[in-house]
Amino acid sequence: MIAENLITESIPTVTLEEIGSKVLTLMEIFRVSHLPVVVGKEYFGVVSDKDIYDAENFDEKIEKYISPNLLQPHVHANQHIFEVVGVALGCGVSIVPVLKEDHSYMGSISRTDLAFKLTELFSSNEPGGIIVLELTEINYSLSQISQIIEGNDARILSLYIHKPSPFSKELDVTIKVNVVELSGIIQTFARYDYLIKAIYMDQSQIKGLFDDRYDQFMRYINV
Repeated sequence: MIAENLITESIPTVTLEEIGSKVLTLMEIFRVSHLPVVVGKEYFGVVSDKDIYDAENFDEKIEKYISPNLLQPHVHANQHIFEVVGVALGCGVSIVPVLKEDHSYMGSISRTDLAFKLTELFSSNEPGGIIVLELTEINYSLSQISQIIEGNDARILSLYIHKPSPFSKELDVTIKVNVVELSGIIQTFARYDYLIKAIYMDQSQIKGLFDDRYDQFMRYINV
């Protein structure tokens, strides 16, 4: 998914000549707190509702009170969705303008639409179970994780890695698979000495898994 394919067609632009009160009305209608300032195809930056409220004069043209160092968050048309997310979070904006290579304005991506696209990307709407593994960087092997899952007649729908802290050598690996019954996968991970930090699947299946382990333990101690 690249930026030009994520553009939200409904996001309007404003010029430096727009009145503050009109810009606030547009923000309310389109449920954003930023709008791109564009003259022709030239992108100047984004104006926020805070800029306007801080000015305390809603009847002035926005060029009268926006900062000369107007915030200019943007991505280019061929940048990946992850880079779009980085700009949205890093700059704290509700829209991310998309520019051509010559810096001319193409359109904007709303944070709401960005969230929907990420939901699709991570297969959030697909049925399946989720396993979170905790392991060190040196022990991380995507090929082995894939083999374990595929060896249990399942496939990975999405996988992402999170470091609990920037200096940590440990990783949380979150895996979503296309099956809801995870007992076979869990047992195989345990056999390979993986630490399972969390499991998300049907609660009745989790109970069945624990009951099965309890029965195995009782048979072991009674031998």
